[in-house]
Amino acid sequence: MPSPRTPSSPPGSGRYTDYPMAMVVLTVIFFMWGLLTAMNDVLIPHLKSSFQLSYMQVMFVQSTFFGAYFLMALPGGKLVAMLGYKNGVVAGLAIAGIGAFGFWPAAALHSYPAFLCALFILATGITVLQVAANPYVSLLGPEKTSSSRLTLAQALNSLGTAIALWYGGKLILSAIVKTPEQIAALSPTDHLAYQAQQAHAVQGPYLGLAVILVLLALFVRMFHIPALREATEQVEVVHHSYADVLRHRHVFYGVLAIFFYVGAEVAIGSAMVNYLSLPDIGNMSEQKAAYYTSFYWGGAMVGRFIGSALTAAMSPRKLLAAFAAINMALVLTTMSTHGDLAMYSVIAIGLFNSIMFPTIFALGIERLGPMTSKASSLLIMAIVGGAIVPPLLGVIADRFGLQHAFILPLLCYAYIVFYGASGSRVRDNAPIAPHA
Repeated sequence: MPSPRTPSSPPGSGRYTDYPMAMVVLTVIFFMWGLLTAMNDVLIPHLKSSFQLSYMQVMFVQSTFFGAYFLMALPGGKLVAMLGYKNGVVAGLAIAGIGAFGFWPAAALHSYPAFLCALFILATGITVLQVAANPYVSLLGPEKTSSSRLTLAQALNSLGTAIALWYGGKLILSAIVKTPEQIAALSPTDHLAYQAQQAHAVQGPYLGLAVILVLLALFVRMFHIPALREATEQVEVVHHSYADVLRHRHVFYGVLAIFFYVGAEVAIGSAMVNYLSLPDIGNMSEQKAAYYTSFYWGGAMVGRFIGSALTAAMSPRKLLAAFAAINMALVLTTMSTHGDLAMYSVIAIGLFNSIMFPTIFALGIERLGPMTSKASSLLIMAIVGGAIVPPLLGVIADRFGLQHAFILPLLCYAYIVFYGASGSRVRDNAPIAPHA
């Protein structure tokens, strides 16, 4: 087989015979981390009923998960720089597998903090995967087609999120859930049996995911795909601080845009099973609501395929602003109506979420030269919006009701309209650094 790129054969040139198989492996990994991320939307209603939590308390699931992006993105970057992209992917899969295994003792102990610890380990693994896999995909072939490869991989990521709601809904939310009054009336023996049943509903699915993650790690480690280590070892001629990067307004505004976008997307997805179950919205079981929620994430997948063609023909900035404005209209609709209209309008938000992350990310690193890697790290850290916005939505939902809590995503999408229309434009007086 041809050897992977060497320092004398820089990214974007050379032979790519090895790379199609590597791309297949990477798309499987994108699929897996999408599935693991969306499983939180099933875990939230299960833990809420199992531990009798408020909306604010149960949203700490997302705070723990997405907080790992903020805390572990820079350490993850150093790990990938030390190991290279291929071995960085292996490390991310192995760490995520350990976290998934952690759900077994957490469920057996019936401990909410233990669940959060296992979830943080799992999310740390996914953070390492994000840091390694995104640039890895962009390097697996000519530079001019890197965006199309990344869009394809992200579409498979969205497929994973859609399947997660079906998978988790069938296996986790199919367990019989009792009301607080029914639980209080149980005898000590029946109460222990009920806890065991709830634990088993989580243990099986996550144990299966842990086995798949470990097998994937072994497969990637043993399979001959390009390591691309040298891409992580390139030395920049000029060293820039993170403060230098943030002096570029389109980067600073882009970090905020990622924060608000991920916060809105995750908050809506996290609340949707409970929201669709409300009597005046969908009036359905949580298992059926999980099935409908899969269309929210499936819409993002469909939208990415459509959006990749639209962004090639239209201004990405205008398209981003338009999609965010449409989502504002959909959020207002679901807040002000009931029944089918409220239900389908909130599900449709996923379709218009589709292009937002890759478009914001691309605009946020535009024309940065050797500052690009630091800007990318800042944008990945901004995914912490998924840790902060959902609990705030939970606070509003506990006080004013879940439907009224959607005012928070509405404000997030309003900011993204601003970013697409104005904030993303490169108009700094500071010179743009050339490529080293």
